[in-house]
Amino acid sequence: MLLRPTTPADLDRVTAVTVTEPVGWIPADRYLDELRENMYRPEWTWIAEDDAGRIVARALWWGQASSEHPVALDCLYVDPSVTDRVAVGAELIRSGLRAFTEQGAPKLPLYNLTLPQGWREAPAVVAAAGWRGDAARAAGLTDAVERLRLEWSPDAGVPAPSGRLTFTEGTDEEFLDVFRRIAVGSLDGETRRNLARIGAEATAREEVDFYLGCPGERSWWRLARTPDGQLAGLALPSATPYNRNVGYLGVVPELRGHGYVDEILAEITRVQVEAGAELITATTDTDNAPMAAAFARAGYRITQTRMIWSAPELTPAT
Repeated sequence: MLLRPTTPADLDRVTAVTVTEPVGWIPADRYLDELRENMYRPEWTWIAEDDAGRIVARALWWGQASSEHPVALDCLYVDPSVTDRVAVGAELIRSGLRAFTEQGAPKLPLYNLTLPQGWREAPAVVAAAGWRGDAARAAGLTDAVERLRLEWSPDAGVPAPSGRLTFTEGTDEEFLDVFRRIAVGSLDGETRRNLARIGAEATAREEVDFYLGCPGERSWWRLARTPDGQLAGLALPSATPYNRNVGYLGVVPELRGHGYVDEILAEITRVQVEAGAELITATTDTDNAPMAAAFARAGYRITQTRMIWSAPELTPAT
């Protein structure tokens, strides 16, 4: 079996692959649209061919149009006729990750699998997610987190300011300091892993750099303060290439438990609406029950579940 990145000559065969399992995947029209936008690329698209030259597996890695390296594996397919789908899937992922590392990628891309709500109650979905998760772990993406995707639409209403907090602009250094503070005691899985891996300072810097690189406007960012001027947290409305989103929000440890998260989320929603958003997306870990509850109170509804597998260390899978 031959595993390799594609070339433009493979395009018709790559787009002919169809996933019939009940999980999220990338159909031909979306692949072609985002290929033109440079978010999918031939060198980030890997295939496995059998001895007859037939594509029996496909992995589509994605990045932002300006990305030097891919950010996430968006779609993994192994033909049902393959005897050991886990082994072939793992080798395909492993080959791609090794190549990206050799090309200078500072961080291994994660694997993001979209699943329907209540997916554990559907045996076909459990099976489809099962072999993919096994393949990801075998390839070295052993850290797993389950996340909820949520959406706000105008019928949920735009919250009015309560006066409990005021919101102001701030410098990058001020936001860096708040990120550093709110990381302590965070219930967000990625934040907790990064704290253990690289510490609070580097975690804060990564967050600021990430959001500075997102399509959202830097002018949307806000510091949250109590009426007497005490710093309470931050509100980062942001965007993806597809939608406006919540981005990031947090409350400093000494002021948690006072309901300020609702005020900060409301400010993000208002900023996005004032900037013209008619749909706002958000994500949170399923384990982060307080944040999920805050989204529910703000009228954000759950639309999907995502399983995300990532590497525990910044080293290539072997």
